[in-house]
Amino acid sequence: MNNNNSTLYVGLDVHKESITVAYSINSEPVELMGKIGTTPTDIGHLCKRLISKAGQVQVVYEAGPCGYGLYRRLIKKGFDCMVCAPSLIPKKPGERVKTDRRDAARLVRYYSYFYFIACDLQ
Repeated sequence: MNNNNSTLYVGLDVHKESITVAYSINSEPVELMGKIGTTPTDIGHLCKRLISKAGQVQVVYEAGPCGYGLYRRLIKKGFDCMVCAPSLIPKKPGERVKTDRRDAARLVRYYSYFYFIACDLQ
C-alpha cells in the first residue's frame, strides 16, 4: 500500500553476511522487517518492498568495514541514504547489550527525529 504523502524511515544494521532492517512510517512506532542477505538480489528485493510502503524512503546505516557499496546501490535505486559515524550515535551510560534489532531500531528512531527537526528548521 503506497501512500505518496508518507515517509518511510529505514535503519539498517549492516554486517558482511547479513543486514537487519527496521522501519517506521511517518514517525510511528518502529517495526522490524527482519534479516536479509547482502547480495545484489537481496538488496533489489528489499528496495521493492520499501518502495511499496511509502512515497519517500529515507535510509540510514552505520559506517563500517563493508564500505559504501550499499550506499551507492541505494542511491542508484532513488533512495535518500545517509551513512553515519558510529561514534555520533548517542548511547545511554551502562548500555552494553547490543543486538542487530536494537541497533537498527535505534537508527530509525534517531534518524526520523533528526530528519523531522532539520525539515522544521528550513
